[in-house]
Amino acid sequence: MSDADVLTSEQIHEALDELLERRDPDATGTVLGAGSDDLEAGRRFLELLVEGGWMVPTWPARHGGRDADAAEAARIDAAMADYDVADLYPYGVGLNLVGPVLLDRGSPEQQERWLRPIADGSEVWCQMFSEPDAGSDLANAGMRAERDGDEWILNGSKVWTSRGAYARWGMCLARTDVGVAKHRGLTMFAVDMAAPGVEVRPLEQINGDKHFTEVFVSDVRVPDADRIGDLGAGWGLTVETLAHERATIGGRAFGGGDDEEVGLPSWLEAWSDAGLLDDPVARQRAMRAYAMHRVNQLTAARAAANATGDAPGPEGSGAKLRSVAAFKARAYLGKDLSGAAGMLSDVDGHLEFLTAPSMSIRGGTDEVQRNIVGERVLGLPGEPRVDKDVPFADLKKSR
Repeated sequence: MSDADVLTSEQIHEALDELLERRDPDATGTVLGAGSDDLEAGRRFLELLVEGGWMVPTWPARHGGRDADAAEAARIDAAMADYDVADLYPYGVGLNLVGPVLLDRGSPEQQERWLRPIADGSEVWCQMFSEPDAGSDLANAGMRAERDGDEWILNGSKVWTSRGAYARWGMCLARTDVGVAKHRGLTMFAVDMAAPGVEVRPLEQINGDKHFTEVFVSDVRVPDADRIGDLGAGWGLTVETLAHERATIGGRAFGGGDDEEVGLPSWLEAWSDAGLLDDPVARQRAMRAYAMHRVNQLTAARAAANATGDAPGPEGSGAKLRSVAAFKARAYLGKDLSGAAGMLSDVDGHLEFLTAPSMSIRGGTDEVQRNIVGERVLGLPGEPRVDKDVPFADLKKSR
C-alpha cells in the first residue's frame, strides 16, 4: 500500500458515514453476546463492510481486508467505535481467532477457501478445544484422530463449545499420537459441523445464553486437506489461538456508553444522577470501579497505538485480567446499588451481573492467566509439572 492509499481518521469517518449510522453515546450494547444470537444482523453488517475491508483491515484485500498496516487498522478500529455496530459475538471466533491463525499457519488453499466467508459472515466458526477431562489443562485433550489414507477419523467429545449449534466449521484439537508427551501429540483440524457423526447439544447458561454446546464426534471423517498446520503442531496452534482470544477480551471496555469526550461513562453518570453515589462508601467503590475501567481503557489504547501486527504474546493475559476485574467490579456494584430491587430480574444491569462470573473462566481462568503472567512476563519459577514428559498413554485418567 502506497502512502497515498493510507487513510487519515477524517477520511475513515467520511467513508464509514456512507455505510453506518453514528452511535448514541448513551446507548448500551450487548455483553459478549449475552442474551442474543442474532445471526442475520451480524451477517448483514459484515456483508456491508467487506468490500471496503473495514472489519478486518489488516487482512489481504482478496480475503476481505484492505492490506492495512497496524497503525491504520488502529485508526479504523477507533473510528468504528463511533458507529452503530451489530452484535458480532456469533462471528467472533472466526474473525478474531481462526482468521488470524489461518493467515499465519494455514495453507494458501485453506486461506482462499475459508477467509473470505469469515470476513463476509457467510460462514460461522466455533472453537472445539475443551473436553470433560481437559479444561484448564487443555493439553490433556483426549479426542482421537486416526489416519485412514487421505482422511482422519475423529472420535471423542468437546464441551463449552460456543456457537456450536449454528457454526459451519469447528476448529478442533485432537490427539494424533498417544505415545509422546501430551503437549506433543496434538494436531489441529477443521471439522465440518454438518458431517455425519457430529452431534451438537445445547447448554443453557445462567444468563439465558444458549450458544454454549457440547459436541459428540463419532467416526467423523476429516480430509487431510482440512488439517491446519503440521502434524503434531496442535499445541502451538492452540497457544496462538488462545493468545488471540485473551487479547480480544482484554482489549475491550464492555458495556457501551463509554465515550470520554462527552464526560464520564454513561453507567457512572446514571448512578450519580440517581443519587446512588451520595453515600461515601458507595462513592468510593464507584471511583475504584471507574479507575479500573480507565486503566483498562488507557492500557488497551497504548497497546493499540504500539501494535506491530504480530501475534499477541503473554501480555494479553494481563490485559484479560484487567478487563475482567473492571467488568466484574462494575457489574457487582451496580447490583448492590439497586438495593432490594436488585433481587429482581428486570433491574438495570441484571444481565451483566449474571454474566460476570463467567468472565473469570472464558478464554482461560484467572488462575491460568496469572500463571502465564508470572512465568512468561515476570520470569517467576514455573509450577511443578510431574506429567510434562510422560507419554499420554501412560497418564492417569478419570474413568
